[in-house]
Amino acid sequence: MVWLYIALIAIIFLFLLIIFSKLTIHLNYFHHNDNDDLKVEFRIWFGLIKYKINIPLVKIDDNSPSVVVKGNSGMGNPSENDSPTKVDQIKKDDIMTYLRNTKEILQHVINMNVILRKFIKRIVIKHFEWHSLVGLGDAAHTGILTGALWTIKGSFIGMLSHFLRLKKMPVLSVTPHFQLAIIQTRITCIFQFRIGYAILAGLKLIKFWKGGRPNLKMNTANSKEKTNTV
Repeated sequence: MVWLYIALIAIIFLFLLIIFSKLTIHLNYFHHNDNDDLKVEFRIWFGLIKYKINIPLVKIDDNSPSVVVKGNSGMGNPSENDSPTKVDQIKKDDIMTYLRNTKEILQHVINMNVILRKFIKRIVIKHFEWHSLVGLGDAAHTGILTGALWTIKGSFIGMLSHFLRLKKMPVLSVTPHFQLAIIQTRITCIFQFRIGYAILAGLKLIKFWKGGRPNLKMNTANSKEKTNTV
């Protein structure tokens, strides 16, 4: 009987620990001309448990109207040498299927926007940096592009601060290069929320679900085929 109480207390403690634990997401995106690199890392308990997603290649396929995505993922510190690399093709039909499925789910949840808005308000952005180096090879055109980028970044940060909580002022920069045609940008973002808030949002989605099972469509069979054009 004593062991039953100990097991029950341990389960309750573990449940409370998970609910009050914070999930920290590190996002690092780098774009240089035609090359893209995206890294996403999920951490809980001060990095004791972490999961990484590395997408070192995003490009337009040369032989078809699709986007080629190459990446790997895993626990701890996965690298391309010890983690299997997956290459996918994302076609227009796959994007349309995703949008239709999203619309189908939204139609099955009452007050979906309220639930999401309350959850998003719980997300805290601990760090945000966005640096860009741009050039068009012409001083006048480069100056116009630089001003436009500052406007876009300012509008984006204003929208971001409206929906999320910023813990620190974002660090932004736009550096013009008047001699070369170049587009280079890096975005580094760290945001955090309690796992309990995500669980609560999920329970609300179940509670306000209506209309039975959604009619979701599967992606086309060719959307997951590997390609040799990378």
